[in-house]
Amino acid sequence: MIEAIILAGGFGTRLREIVPDLPKPMAPISGRPFLEMLLVTLAQKQCRRVILSLGYRAECVVNHFGDCFAGMDLVYEIERKPLGTGGALRQALARCRSDHVFILNGDTYLDLEVDEIETQWQKNRLPIIVSRDVPDTMRYGRIDTEGDWIIRFEEKGVSGRGLINAGVYVFPRGIESEFPMKESFSLENDFLAKAVTRSSIQFFVSRGKFIDIGIPEDYARAKLELAEIML
Repeated sequence: MIEAIILAGGFGTRLREIVPDLPKPMAPISGRPFLEMLLVTLAQKQCRRVILSLGYRAECVVNHFGDCFAGMDLVYEIERKPLGTGGALRQALARCRSDHVFILNGDTYLDLEVDEIETQWQKNRLPIIVSRDVPDTMRYGRIDTEGDWIIRFEEKGVSGRGLINAGVYVFPRGIESEFPMKESFSLENDFLAKAVTRSSIQFFVSRGKFIDIGIPEDYARAKLELAEIML
């Protein structure tokens, strides 16, 4: 069974002027929430259970989707105070049933090659960070690799073509025991940046369409390029 966590608890500050009354994952694409598009895509790729990690305006998501959507069971883990991506993930992992889980950001669309990633997981059973080759890594930061492994994250501001962290992961159940011992923390900065220097973390280079709606310019692009998915 494919199981997924969607991290969708952020405030969406950079989109607030455009989408003032909704959490960022509920920003409309062709009149329907962006999160609905993510869930439809997961269902098409045989996902059967999704844990939605929510925070700001969580009721908007719960009221819209209920307990089941597109044939998938939906489970809600709601932050009572901001926990960062790491703290939110720690809570959500406790709700998982499978021995591994796909983790996605609720503001990013990536047409994942789920079957290929699942095959890679079954072969090695080690954490996977999904990457994407982009023309310019300036906005995102980049990842450095050696052989099959990620060895370093570089900060934002480095221009030129390269691999970026696409914000999708496959983690084994129980990885939260390696997380920092603090309630609120960043998955990316406080855990992954250090973990890649001391642990075996694989990468997978996705070829799928990739759009992060976190800034107004890319949200506008998403409304044009992703509209057909919602038909």
